[in-house]
Amino acid sequence: MHRPARLDTRVSLVVTLTAALLLALGGGLWLAATRDAIHEEVEAASRVAEQWVTVLVRDSAADTEHLVGQLAAVGRVRANLLELHDADGRLRYRSPGPTYKAGREAPAWFAALLAPQFAPRQIAGGDVVVRLLPDASRSVLDAWDAATAVAGWALALLVLLGVAVRRAVDRALAPLAELESALDRTGDGRFDIRLPRQRSLELDRLAERYNQMAARLADSLDDNARLEEDQAFARALTARLEDERRQLARELHDEFGQGITAVRAITGAIAQKSRNDASLHGNAQAILAMTGQMQDGVRAILERLRHPAAEPCAPLGEALATYCDHWRGCYPAMDLALDLAPLPPGLDARFSLNVLRLVQEALTNIARHADARHVRLQLATSAHALRLHISDDGRGFDASAPTARLGLTGMRERVADYGGRLQLDTRPGAGTALGIDLPWPAKASAPSTTFASGDCP
Repeated sequence: MHRPARLDTRVSLVVTLTAALLLALGGGLWLAATRDAIHEEVEAASRVAEQWVTVLVRDSAADTEHLVGQLAAVGRVRANLLELHDADGRLRYRSPGPTYKAGREAPAWFAALLAPQFAPRQIAGGDVVVRLLPDASRSVLDAWDAATAVAGWALALLVLLGVAVRRAVDRALAPLAELESALDRTGDGRFDIRLPRQRSLELDRLAERYNQMAARLADSLDDNARLEEDQAFARALTARLEDERRQLARELHDEFGQGITAVRAITGAIAQKSRNDASLHGNAQAILAMTGQMQDGVRAILERLRHPAAEPCAPLGEALATYCDHWRGCYPAMDLALDLAPLPPGLDARFSLNVLRLVQEALTNIARHADARHVRLQLATSAHALRLHISDDGRGFDASAPTARLGLTGMRERVADYGGRLQLDTRPGAGTALGIDLPWPAKASAPSTTFASGDCP
């Protein structure tokens, strides 16, 4: 395919061709008017010449030599060639050629366009016949000289018009280069450029829309960065709370558990030795009952600390579908196709959360870096593993090039924690395909298919 012409070139060509067509139309109208004018001029001259010759022939018909002398003295008569023939048809006299612009003739094609056709006029008197032959060659030559001069000025005007229009369009479209540079920076993820007001209303509106878009994208990046920071803080806080709960559980078990066990042992001994003392034996039995309740209460507290109870959020499949719907709302320009296979029951909550986090990270990377139109998320299952396949038709990247982005690093760490495998297929300009294989967790660690609401995205 040939390279399309620049906009300024096309505009200048259109304007110049339009002006050329108008000049051509004007030239056609001028030719028609000039032809009519030549016809009227030559026709009027022929009538005057015919009247003069008629009088001259009537007065000198008897004396042919005298008539020839008078005609020779006059020469050409008002754009008419004169011929005198005797009674035998012999040519006795012919007027000389034109002296005006002698030796020059208009081009034949031009003369064919302008020269009108006239029939010869004959005036008979006595033994002679005078023929008047209308000749428009001088008028046609004048028209040719005028046409060449006007054509030269018209050509110069068209050249000047083309140059002027080209420069004017270049100047009017100069802000587009600045806009293109700003869009290139935007494509690289930098939204710090703001376009100034332009010289035209349309370009000013375009610059304003770009500035609004860049501001919204910058705000979105800031929001995403703050969200990532909040999520990192929440994960750190959750891990810290888990450590605190485990430490507290150990301390409760070591301190209260041993103390209650010791009290129960002492009370049991007292109860055995006080069988004959009803009052003491009853008190010992009451202490045993109370310490038993205390032991059950501590055990329940330890169970909650070690396995914190929380209301379920949603099964993994439903959580993935909900998040994808939310992602579509955030990025309506990208078409996300979702293909989820049915998941087996009894999935571990941490495994489900890990899968959700991998999907979130992959879709976030696509939204921020891929510039894609179509995204496909597939979740398949086998007897031994769960497989995620996420692909896009975006810009791709060089996977071997060093980068400061930590998203893929974090995903590899998550996959490695479960003994899985991550495959990345990408190259610049060819999109990206990400494949993740995660082995199923052990059945013993899969109490439910839901995860805690505190872990919900």
